[in-house]
Amino acid sequence: MPHLGSWIRESDDDNFARFLAPHPEIALSNARLAPVDLSTLDGLLVTGGPDISAEFHREPPADVSLIQEPEPERDAWEFAAVQHAYERGLPIFAICKGLQVLNVALGGTLHLDIRGHDLPEMKFQNVQPLRFDGSARHRFEMVNSSHHQALNRVADALEIEAWHAEDSTIEQVRIRNYPWGVGVQYHPERDWIYASLFEDFFAQLPSLR
Repeated sequence: MPHLGSWIRESDDDNFARFLAPHPEIALSNARLAPVDLSTLDGLLVTGGPDISAEFHREPPADVSLIQEPEPERDAWEFAAVQHAYERGLPIFAICKGLQVLNVALGGTLHLDIRGHDLPEMKFQNVQPLRFDGSARHRFEMVNSSHHQALNRVADALEIEAWHAEDSTIEQVRIRNYPWGVGVQYHPERDWIYASLFEDFFAQLPSLR
């Protein structure tokens, strides 16, 4: 049985559960609820949440007041999990804050506050247009949006796959020269149109290959 590790906030439990429901063979461990032994993982899901705590940034934040509701305990687990998974070449799927964690963990930096990407009507509706690099495997012309931070300097290990069509905010990346690693700034767990992303991720787990 493949073992998937994550830290999922309570408000997102049901959203992720519906994508996992067709796969009872996958064991999910939520580090919010109980300690997770990283050495037992076959894949890592890094999900949405509050801003990364100041002490985990690669560069000291110019204005720490822009960091909203940080959770240092969660950040410590996620940064350790990303480093462990990356070193082992495990499948990694990073979502919203998870994309930001992935970027910072691998050496990148963030814009601490941007405008126009967290309007109420964007949270559950796919209204944000994207443009893609020609090599992107997963392409969604319109996506949802619920974030006020974004990637600034992109880690060398990451390749950009998609940008916001109007302001060029980075919306999707893959890990360069890596078995399977994808990060998205939008929230695929909120809509069934993104099921192919989850299925592709799950297919990389050992017993599902």
